[in-house]
Amino acid sequence: MPVDADAETTVSMTRLTADQVREILIVDDHPLMCDALALTLKISFGLKHVHTARSLAAAVDQIKAQGAPDAVILDLNLPDARGAEGIVTLRRLLPDVPITMISADIDPAQVQAAMSAGAQGYISKSLGREALVDSLRRMWNGEHVTPEGYEPELAEEEELARADLARRFASLTPQQMKILRLICQGKANKEISYELSIAEATVKTHITAIMSKINARRRTQAVLLANSVKLFEAG
Repeated sequence: MPVDADAETTVSMTRLTADQVREILIVDDHPLMCDALALTLKISFGLKHVHTARSLAAAVDQIKAQGAPDAVILDLNLPDARGAEGIVTLRRLLPDVPITMISADIDPAQVQAAMSAGAQGYISKSLGREALVDSLRRMWNGEHVTPEGYEPELAEEEELARADLARRFASLTPQQMKILRLICQGKANKEISYELSIAEATVKTHITAIMSKINARRRTQAVLLANSVKLFEAG
């Protein structure tokens, strides 16, 4: 079913197995990669409904209009989102749908950030077809899959704290996420007001709400928290 236009709405669904997955959404701004991946999925899993989106915003619009897919494959670097932001945004809309992060970059810190943000797995774009299909099948059956040789750098308590922080970022509204992104870019309230075409008083109200949700006292602390989970940065 379509998702309500309110971006805070989530779609809850029963977790499927790999054999029950029928509809996939690929979010990647490279047409050749999208086409190759879509063809591989259609052949390997017998899928008829493989949808694509070239940006995070397009993916969100598609989910709102067409409803939740059975699984999502998400590129790390998109025109309007980098790093864990895509996972955080889609996880808010799709709490029960497996989201796979795919990238040529398999930096351990980035893998860890994606997994903490709620990814079901993280795979390399350089995987061969058999390894790719096997990884996706395992993820769609409920397993968390990471690149071979990957070892989490954080202790269990730190990892849980990072996952909790990612959930707090996921509680931000789309407008609040935009404002936080601009704060991380060093923009002042007046600049944010101009860029988003909203009153400066409204910006201040949103910032107060952001600080409360992520438990930060100052803008610098908010930036540090966002950077700690690689919210807007892929590197």
